[in-house]
Amino acid sequence: MISRASARIHARCEGKYKATNMTGASLSRWTMAYFAAALLSLLAAEVLMATGYGYPADGLRTPATLVVVHLSAVGWLSLLMCGALFQFIPVLVNRPLAWAGLMLPALLFIVTGLALLVSGFMAMDGFFDTNAPFLPMGGLLLCAGFAMAAASLGLTLMRSRPLPIASVFVAAGLVGLMVAAALGVIFTQVLGGTVSAPVFTEIAARGVPIHAAAGLGGWLAMCAVGVSYHLFPMFLLSPDAQGPGARLALLFAAGAVVTAIAGGLAALFGGWPVSDLMLVATIAGAGAAVFYGRDVIHFHRVRRRLDLELNMKAAAFAFVSLALAVVLPVALAALGISEPAIAVSVFMAVFGWLSGLGLAKLYKIVPFMTWLECYGPVLGRAPTPRVQDLVREARAEPWFLLYFASVWAGAVALALGSATGARVAAAGMFAATAAIAVHLVRARTLRDVDAGLRYPTGSLQPSLLHSLATGKR
Repeated sequence: MISRASARIHARCEGKYKATNMTGASLSRWTMAYFAAALLSLLAAEVLMATGYGYPADGLRTPATLVVVHLSAVGWLSLLMCGALFQFIPVLVNRPLAWAGLMLPALLFIVTGLALLVSGFMAMDGFFDTNAPFLPMGGLLLCAGFAMAAASLGLTLMRSRPLPIASVFVAAGLVGLMVAAALGVIFTQVLGGTVSAPVFTEIAARGVPIHAAAGLGGWLAMCAVGVSYHLFPMFLLSPDAQGPGARLALLFAAGAVVTAIAGGLAALFGGWPVSDLMLVATIAGAGAAVFYGRDVIHFHRVRRRLDLELNMKAAAFAFVSLALAVVLPVALAALGISEPAIAVSVFMAVFGWLSGLGLAKLYKIVPFMTWLECYGPVLGRAPTPRVQDLVREARAEPWFLLYFASVWAGAVALALGSATGARVAAAGMFAATAAIAVHLVRARTLRDVDAGLRYPTGSLQPSLLHSLATGKR
């Protein structure tokens, strides 16, 4: 059955029944600020890629590539995920967010830490000459910021046991986040020259795959899957996942993460090849993707909402990208193209699946939260628009198509080793992302709502970067 909380919220959003008193009590105050910072980071990464900065013009581990990687993984995806979790974890477990006052400090620490980290990498790349400890300070601030976010979310989950399967994915993701952050601190201290102990230099020299696996697989992928298991039934009006599929997906995913992190560290300290453990983890991760994909298809097949909204249509392209991220590297590796195979897999996972899914869900979450904030207080007492009246899907759809077409073209360019093709594809991604961001701003500012329904008496005018009607949150 559809969870009662999901069905109730969605029914209100579509106006299927009118509650006598619906307030913004379930709104996270600073989620919109997280989303704004995340989108700016994505746009910055795409601009750099479009100018030829980073891979494939530079090597995979060069400072230039590290700038793009951290803008994408930390600035874009991690801030996006934190903002979404601050909003949906309390809904998922039906409990107020613990230590909600940490949301803004966490954001400020993460954004400042990222700025210092990127500055440090650019200094290593010769952009400017400085003795400032950008890397060590950036790593410490990032770890502190993510620790705040993980503490708030983790305590909320701990107080809500036993957890539904979606929340178990998120809890596992928070563990991956802290492992990635801890390794990141070690890397930045070693690169910044503040730490030189042999154990830490060994981790910095050989631990990059473990850091990447903890961040991309343990944190971002686990949480994306968990949020999907909650949002997809909610937005499609379909039953929750039935059978062992979700549990098997969790088992394979957890096995992949444990193998990559614990096994990788054991291999690192034991002097064994870390790459062998990463191969085993990749196979387990592919198994998790199979069961996860099967459940996603199930949600679509049994949905009660027959006409798909744009956010779900775009999400379908994201899942095609996930399938390609699993299949393409195998084909490339069989042809003896090893480094491009890794690059294509990561590119498709980051920009095709995670980023594409993120942009698609933002196109639903932003109007959804804006509708709750603005019209919740007057629901049932005055005429109000539907959630879908806050957006113009026909105008936004071409930009989603351009985004995914550009991502797939970029994957082809990387497979062929074409730096020029990769730059053109990144330019297309930037144009599409910028246009989608404009549509999100229009939804947040109610620009596409008919003037007669825009501000009924008693409604709230939403702020661009924070929610005003937060109730107890």
